[in-house]
Amino acid sequence: MTTLADTDRKLLNLLRADARESVSSLARKLDLARSTVQERIARLERSGIIAGYTIRSGEDFAERQIAAHVMISVDPKMAASVTADLKKMPEVRSLAAISGTFDMMAEVAAETTAKIDGILDAIGRLKGVQKTMSSIVLSVKFER
Repeated sequence: MTTLADTDRKLLNLLRADARESVSSLARKLDLARSTVQERIARLERSGIIAGYTIRSGEDFAERQIAAHVMISVDPKMAASVTADLKKMPEVRSLAAISGTFDMMAEVAAETTAKIDGILDAIGRLKGVQKTMSSIVLSVKFER
């Protein structure tokens, strides 16, 4: 499946907003039969467009977390190893390959600045990491 129908796009947007919303409620919002929505979701899952479901932290919990974006320069021969090492660190929420001066961008989160500092030190010590630059996230304006 290379292109999505408009209805599938709307369904995906609704699920991004609240993956726990009932099929009946989704059907009402899409003006479709419940069984049609159920089949569309199943088809999107089978095709790999929906690969899984996740959680979003509540505001109270999220406000207690300190997040940082970490730009990472990596020895190209060590990129796979660095990726594997970062994947083992539970505080690393995501890792993206990027263009520009840096090669990767990691999003990390912890409860205190001291823990963030420790995570940044651990990333900097990974074999293959040449340089890092980090920015603390002050606030998230919106998230999808």
